[in-house]
Amino acid sequence: MKNAEVIRKPLLYQVHLPILILGLGLLVSCTSEKNPDLPPPNILWIVAEDISPYLGCYGDPNALTPNLDRLASGGVIYTNAFANAPVCAPARSTIITGMYPPGLGTQHMRSTNAVPDFVRLYPGYIRDAGYYCTNNSKKDYNLKGKPEEWNESSRTAHYKNREPGQPFFAIFNFNVCHESCIHKTMDKLVHDPAKMEIPPYHPDLPEIRHDWAQFYDKITMMDTLAGNILTELEESGLADSTIVIFYGDHGGILGRSKRFMYATGLRVPMMVRVPDAYKHLAPGRKGSKTDRMVSFIDLAPTMLNIAGIPIPEYMQGNAFLGPDQAAPSTYTHTFRGRMDERYDFCRGTFSDDFHYIINYMPHRIYAQRLEYLWRAPSMRAWENAFLNGECNQDQSRFFQTKPFEELYDRNADPWEVRNLAGDPAYAAVLEELRKATLDWQLSIRDVGFIPEGQLKRIAREGTIYDFTSTEAYPLERIMEAATMAAAGEPANIPELKARLNDDDPIIRYWAATGGIILEDKASDMIPELEKALKDENPEVRIAAAEALYGLDHTKPAISTLQETIYHETPETVLFTINVLQSLGPDALKNVRKDLIKVKAENENNYVQRAIAYALD
Repeated sequence: MKNAEVIRKPLLYQVHLPILILGLGLLVSCTSEKNPDLPPPNILWIVAEDISPYLGCYGDPNALTPNLDRLASGGVIYTNAFANAPVCAPARSTIITGMYPPGLGTQHMRSTNAVPDFVRLYPGYIRDAGYYCTNNSKKDYNLKGKPEEWNESSRTAHYKNREPGQPFFAIFNFNVCHESCIHKTMDKLVHDPAKMEIPPYHPDLPEIRHDWAQFYDKITMMDTLAGNILTELEESGLADSTIVIFYGDHGGILGRSKRFMYATGLRVPMMVRVPDAYKHLAPGRKGSKTDRMVSFIDLAPTMLNIAGIPIPEYMQGNAFLGPDQAAPSTYTHTFRGRMDERYDFCRGTFSDDFHYIINYMPHRIYAQRLEYLWRAPSMRAWENAFLNGECNQDQSRFFQTKPFEELYDRNADPWEVRNLAGDPAYAAVLEELRKATLDWQLSIRDVGFIPEGQLKRIAREGTIYDFTSTEAYPLERIMEAATMAAAGEPANIPELKARLNDDDPIIRYWAATGGIILEDKASDMIPELEKALKDENPEVRIAAAEALYGLDHTKPAISTLQETIYHETPETVLFTINVLQSLGPDALKNVRKDLIKVKAENENNYVQRAIAYALD
């Protein structure tokens, strides 16, 4: 893969590799001309959950992380490392497959759809090459139907259980700094809340200062655990033959980071320490930094490359370590779908200097109510401050609807509070990153335009990937309709009206969504929207109902939603509840009995969460 040209290989080329090497006697050697007899290196991953680059080695004044700082001093820090999704399961789906989840249908949180047969979980390739592969112990890959590829995957999994002399690939995952670490307030803290540096988008509240300080305490605890792993490696005598990689699994954790398409949700710490014997594989000298763009899509091909294993054609990332490194990427592409019980649809692109986001659902506020996120005292305090009119413009924006496009100067505005998308001085940059994003979406055959309920119905007949690889998925026309709808321009109304009669239900869905976004400007669309209430596709009916409710056609809209809330597909039910929630108390009051009944009958966890809040 070169730069932005992310290639979705034709199916002819996407058969997975046969078993490469059997047995320790035929190990692939990671060699160079200078080291013909050098055995393959061990590979050790240390992964921390929900952490942005809040470490001392990244210059964070709040951080107390001596062990990771020491690791960094003997290795290389990546200053442009990113998760491709700002939440765990879709991010891990990226890592484990080496493919973008929006091209596989695994972009929604814990959607667990099947992926094609040719896709293999990458540890299997390493294991076939003779490595002992252990995972301690996070999986959460957001897909199903794939065999276990680890020698061990449990809380007791460890490289020490391998055969004598066998190389290992081992992962140790720490969740002490996971989002849940601030759900229960700690009375005694090491970090002083009064000394916390608060981002400009957060109001300066005691709960926010306390949660930040408590989070940094948990990061220090994680640092201690990471230090224990590094000490154990040293004491085992294996440090001189082991490449160590540390990274965070996405950003986090206070509001507007994890789950959200800002750098605070996507940028992660990553550092690599390479022993002297393998310095030909190192990305730079000890104690240095590199601004090379890397992301989770690159991890699988990189691990295979380190181990001397050919990289399968279907993998979409660039190997950034090892003997056969690819050229650096010009862009890093990111995505967001449904997070827990709330639907959203965003895509983004980082360049060296700028960050672009396209919001396909700008009518939804950023801070849609998520039960799990709202367990944090800081989130509840922030919301109360907003409702009481105590927040400034930057702090209030999180509780408001989104612009169609966002553009941020990464150097001048690291907290991303000044949207430059409407500034004529940045028109060329906006066009460049918009094109890079749309080209990427086309190249991976982005399935995000398909409502999740319809995705689930497609998945019953085969893989989503196979469906979107056919003419049954006219992506160019769909993207045109979605972009036209999300832009919210009244000039697009004639085209949206026409597309409400399109043969493709996904195009009809986006045309109806355009009616929602245009609000009262969409009155000319009422006849077509009323017709759409009888559409064979339930998601089209739901979108049309929401648009009509906003145009004061409340009775037919509520009647339609009272029907779709009982749909057999849980994701369609959840979409209905999301719409009812957005319509407000009056709409919810009309369907209260239905909500109570569905809560008693539907066991889907996210449906339960959404209804619980709707009934509150």
